[in-house]
Amino acid sequence: MGDGGRGLGKVEVRIKWDPSPFGEAPRHLDIIATTYAADDPHGRPVYVVHCDSRSPDGTINMSRHSRTGLGLGYVEAMSFELDRLAPSFARVVVGVAIHQDPVPRTFGDMSNAGVLVVDGYRELLKDDFARFAGSTSVTVAEFVRDTASGEWEFHEALRGFDSDPVGFTAEMGSAPQP
Repeated sequence: MGDGGRGLGKVEVRIKWDPSPFGEAPRHLDIIATTYAADDPHGRPVYVVHCDSRSPDGTINMSRHSRTGLGLGYVEAMSFELDRLAPSFARVVVGVAIHQDPVPRTFGDMSNAGVLVVDGYRELLKDDFARFAGSTSVTVAEFVRDTASGEWEFHEALRGFDSDPVGFTAEMGSAPQP
């Protein structure tokens, strides 16, 4: 949602979590984004962006990545230059997934986990994943291009899933089931 009629420009999604207790396998979260075409906004993603990739045009990329959490606040961040994204895109869905290797984990196993979505200095969303204790992945945000104005809008999209990061990318943009 724009501020004073202004659509979103550069948005950042940040996540945090504490490292594993001493002697336990590392806990690893990742931000994942899927993009959808204007002619099929709820179909298959055109492309997926995660820690090992960026969008082909450079408008979506991981600016900070952590494999352990560090416990130092928001240690992983993905930036979205929505105002530069080609008009052929109408929707971007963003989620957070827990790596399930070497030990299966849910958000209930994570300590001090959280997500923050900002547009400049304006906070769009802040959540601690507490209501998703049994989930292994969560969608957090949906950015949708307004067909009339062409401006991008933010929609909170908090929804839990029980899938690994690969399976999550296939289902994260699906419509919620009643």
